[in-house]
Amino acid sequence: MTEDASFGSVLEQALSEDVRRLAIGGIAAVVRDGSVIAVHPFGELRRDGGSTARGSVFRVASITKSFLAATALSLRDEGRLDLHAPLTAYLPEMSATRLRGAPVEIALDDLLSNRSGLPEDNPWGDEHLGASREEIGALIAAGLQLSAAPGERYQYSNVGMSLVGRVIEAVEGRPVEQVVSERILVPLGLSDTRWDAAAFPAGADLAAGFRTFDDGATFAPEPYVGSGALACIGSLFSTVDDIGRWVGFLASAFEDAGATGSPEADAVLSRRSRREMQRVHTVNPARITRFGDRPLLATGYGYGLVVEHDDVHGVTVGHSGGLPGFAAHMRWHPESRFGVVAFGNSDAFPAWQVTASALDALLSARDAPAVGAIVWPQTRRAAGAIDEAIRHGASFADLPIPLARNVLRDIPTKVRDDRLRALIESVGAPLTDPPTLDARVVAAPEASTLRWRIPTARGALVCSVHLMGLSTPIVQAIDVSPETAV
Repeated sequence: MTEDASFGSVLEQALSEDVRRLAIGGIAAVVRDGSVIAVHPFGELRRDGGSTARGSVFRVASITKSFLAATALSLRDEGRLDLHAPLTAYLPEMSATRLRGAPVEIALDDLLSNRSGLPEDNPWGDEHLGASREEIGALIAAGLQLSAAPGERYQYSNVGMSLVGRVIEAVEGRPVEQVVSERILVPLGLSDTRWDAAAFPAGADLAAGFRTFDDGATFAPEPYVGSGALACIGSLFSTVDDIGRWVGFLASAFEDAGATGSPEADAVLSRRSRREMQRVHTVNPARITRFGDRPLLATGYGYGLVVEHDDVHGVTVGHSGGLPGFAAHMRWHPESRFGVVAFGNSDAFPAWQVTASALDALLSARDAPAVGAIVWPQTRRAAGAIDEAIRHGASFADLPIPLARNVLRDIPTKVRDDRLRALIESVGAPLTDPPTLDARVVAAPEASTLRWRIPTARGALVCSVHLMGLSTPIVQAIDVSPETAV
């Protein structure tokens, strides 16, 4: 089977019959480096006999928030916005906001990272997407009520994110949609990403929305939710190719720091700011299972994006989109640069599940490591020396690498050697011809730390090394454990 065929097979499996029955039509695509490398459309767009195709346009809903966040950061980078200034500096009407009856200040940083204290408002937000600026302005002036102090906890707020758009309008003096288009959509060539169905030419391959209340047994047409004052947080329509290009643009921020990167991409938004979007700013304490039955190590919200940490795959980034009649999701793995995009023309369609299943299969098939940082050369050399010593039965005392004084004091050499022999008796001898060390890396949470596997006759050893960042980095900790203990 060719690699392209294997990508297609992954999508086909993710779009199982149970998944497909929840939408009239939909599409999923594998992307890498901004290009679609496999696509799997299914079903009908409008129930008029027209089949879903690669270029079909779906509403991507809250994926829009990532474009808004990027626009805010681009203005911040130019000194036109201060993410940490009180919101009242830009929107004086926010002075009516209250927490338990008392005035309270919110910053743009709080809004972008969903920790403003404004309550979760998905049902209300969907209904008011098309509300006029005057209507939303009146609600703000009357006073918004916080349910938590700013900065205290994660609460997903559509109104909160829309306030970012109002600030941009206050600074730029024109509709925020124009600003996002001029700063982000047009420079990146996202010509099939538009704010309203009416913005597409006659005959465009637009999906119609549908709703089901009986698990896909029947569907009813759902009119497009309007595009108004909250359009900046959920109105965009797009294609898998355009969202794939957007994913590639964001993922490219994690290229080797020594590389020059793409001047064209950096002119739109710097790599530093793109990374800032993809870093957890607000922790979500919910215990979430994403890949199979394996709970995530951590999850949180960046700026307009969700960031998740998995023990096997490392960091993945993405965002859902959902409105009456539509569901969408984008998810990518910055280290390998693989991503998956999925759309469906029903809000019951589990787009997030499709992207999680497909990305899990892609990364597992390629043994994509959970690398979270580019390790120092000294870290890699230390891991190689420890790996060689363990696989060939050498003593820790004979390691040909610089060790901090504490290493053999914390656990004396004889104790380390005896413990390793006991572990090997338990899991079996290391295999004589294992894959390369790079292929066995499990994680690199920082440049000074590496974790890897040594396959054995009856399981595996998991090893880790941690260096101290001196002018010449030295090993400060070594650990070896059976895989079951990870």
